[in-house]
Amino acid sequence: MRIFKYLFFALNFLLAPCIAFNQTNYAALVNPFTGTGGHGHTYPGATVPHGMVQLSPDTRLTGWDGCSGYHYSDSFIYGFSHTHLSGTGVSDYGDILLMPMQGIPSPDQNVYGSSFTHSEETASPGYYSVMLKDDNIFAEFTSTARTGMHHYTFPNAQGNSVILDLKHRDEVIESSLNVIDSVTITGLRRSKAWATNQYVYFVIKFSTPFTNFGIWENDDLSDVKTQVSGKNLKAYFQFDNQKNLLIKTGISSVSIEGAIKNLNAESPNWDFEQIKNDATKQWNNELNKIVVEGDNDKKKIFYTALYHTAVVPNINMDVDGHYRGMDNAIHKAEGFTYYSVFSLWDTYRATHPLYTIIDKARTLDYIKTFLTQYQQGGRLPVWELAGNETDCMIGYHSVAVIADAYANGIKNFDTKLALQAMEHSAGLQHFGLGAYQKNGMISSDDEQESVSRTLEYAYDDWCIATFAKAIGNKEKYAQYLARSQYYKNVLDASTGFMRPRKNGGFLSPFDPREVNNNFTEANAWQYSFSVPHDIGGFTKIIGGTAKLEASLDGLFKANSKTTGREQSDITGLIGQYAHGNEPSHHIAYLYNAAGKPYKTQQLVHKIMNDFYGTKPDGLIGNEDCGQMSAWYVMSALGFYPVTPGSGQFSVGTPAFTKAIINTDNGKYFTVNAKAVSNTNFYVQKLSATDNALLVSLTGTMTLPAAAVNNGGSLDFTLGESPLLVKHTVNNYVSVDTNF
Repeated sequence: MRIFKYLFFALNFLLAPCIAFNQTNYAALVNPFTGTGGHGHTYPGATVPHGMVQLSPDTRLTGWDGCSGYHYSDSFIYGFSHTHLSGTGVSDYGDILLMPMQGIPSPDQNVYGSSFTHSEETASPGYYSVMLKDDNIFAEFTSTARTGMHHYTFPNAQGNSVILDLKHRDEVIESSLNVIDSVTITGLRRSKAWATNQYVYFVIKFSTPFTNFGIWENDDLSDVKTQVSGKNLKAYFQFDNQKNLLIKTGISSVSIEGAIKNLNAESPNWDFEQIKNDATKQWNNELNKIVVEGDNDKKKIFYTALYHTAVVPNINMDVDGHYRGMDNAIHKAEGFTYYSVFSLWDTYRATHPLYTIIDKARTLDYIKTFLTQYQQGGRLPVWELAGNETDCMIGYHSVAVIADAYANGIKNFDTKLALQAMEHSAGLQHFGLGAYQKNGMISSDDEQESVSRTLEYAYDDWCIATFAKAIGNKEKYAQYLARSQYYKNVLDASTGFMRPRKNGGFLSPFDPREVNNNFTEANAWQYSFSVPHDIGGFTKIIGGTAKLEASLDGLFKANSKTTGREQSDITGLIGQYAHGNEPSHHIAYLYNAAGKPYKTQQLVHKIMNDFYGTKPDGLIGNEDCGQMSAWYVMSALGFYPVTPGSGQFSVGTPAFTKAIINTDNGKYFTVNAKAVSNTNFYVQKLSATDNALLVSLTGTMTLPAAAVNNGGSLDFTLGESPLLVKHTVNNYVSVDTNF
């Protein structure tokens, strides 16, 4: 029987690649409009996996819900620009806007655009189209990594124009426009917003010569010029005897020559359908990394979520490897791809751990990008955007990404340089770090968001410690392990809450529901469980597993109304748990550490069903560059990275009868849950294989990451009632004092 069992597993692994790489059109299951309503802040336009270009309509110029440039509640399009952010809470991008229209625009016309309806709008991965109602123009778009292609169908062949607006959206530092010939325009748009010094060089090619053009400088029609520069440049290009117009645009942060190289390499011809089909093929290759079977509506949610995890980070170098570094100088990447848009406070939690399973090669590129940015910019990224450090959010979570990747077998980088860079981040004196190093915590007098900063610095220090241990540096391991315990200095053991400190004591009065400047986009309820690196130590301090369970019960059953400052990020409330923002994302899994995994299963099932959908408002909060979606992807598979860097996943409850995961190293991991349904989600029995060796999970509900990466299976037996048995919690992460 044992031989038969091994043969069965061997056959399963041989067949898995055939299943995972079939011809299913997974892109057809994706709805790019998901997250464009509510507060999701996504965009519906055309992009390829991790592409530099995001060619999408701009319907909103300002405001929090206009961060991506588009909101589903809008009915007017200003134009179509080539760069957009996915799910952020701050606005930027929207570079190089084009807008088709009939007739010649008036020199004093400052707003160009058209009304539209969603009934005449479509989107799929790599493609977007809309009917512009005011002029009856059909506009459709597709893209490559570094280029975008437009196709405009005008209602007649005479007097059609295209507007180019280089002032659109954020503050322009400088811009230029060069009319090279009747089909070619080049230029630069350098701007200041969230990224304080963003360069976008561009080349625009028309499929047919324009018959007339005009340029506005400071909203005045200039004399006939072919080369202009300034801070407020717009132009129009008129086309006669042409009902169909194609436009292709290449961009670069390096130079006009780089943009031209990108265009020539990626869009050498005018075959719109070929580029569209190639984009779809790229998306299917990306989405095929995880094949799920089960409920079709849930598959749509799943593949849309997987899509959103793969639109960022973005390539930020030209086809020849040149890029603009953090020092604003031009460099060439050797042996790796240079990326941008790292929302690390959000994405270290589940997005990057997901990449360590299905996108190992890019993960290595991300780490090499981090280390390059350290060498050229002076420190590891915190929230990097277009070669600029925005210093948005808290912590130094690039260290978490590096430590987690190393723990998951991604090791082909300079580890000595990495540890040096980690230490440099931990040794800086800004944002309360000086007080943290000196006093073992940050008080409310030292820095705003003092409690959250103390907790996130402590976790990052644990990541440095575990990385130092992994590469054999005993001294640094001990040093940063001690620092990782600083979270205890803001923990009030008598109440179990993390509380702000002042004048040596805890700040009073204290209301755990109050949103104030001592926490980052949260309150004490939501941050009091932010000790992912020492769950065991935290549990012991507050009084044991029964107390942990009671504290978690208190969180999920509390009055959902917050007090204090209004915080738009706090959404998706179950009690005081806020799924719409990242500090809460691991908390439902902590019932495993309290020995009550059935409560984890209840809550994970509820969150997946209640807070994710297929409609425009199908995300309960900001998408945040993939994190909101990565929570769903990981949880739907049946496990979640509560402690990135630990090499362990916490087990929940799966959403699909079967999932086959391509671990990006030639191996496949299969999750089986044949009886899963909306009522059948409680785990009755659990077993896993790692290369056909049984791994016992029943006691701890933790899954070694190595078991996933080595290939194997995880088998769930599910039922309609909780399995009310005592579970051991020994394997949950706590600080190890032995080297």
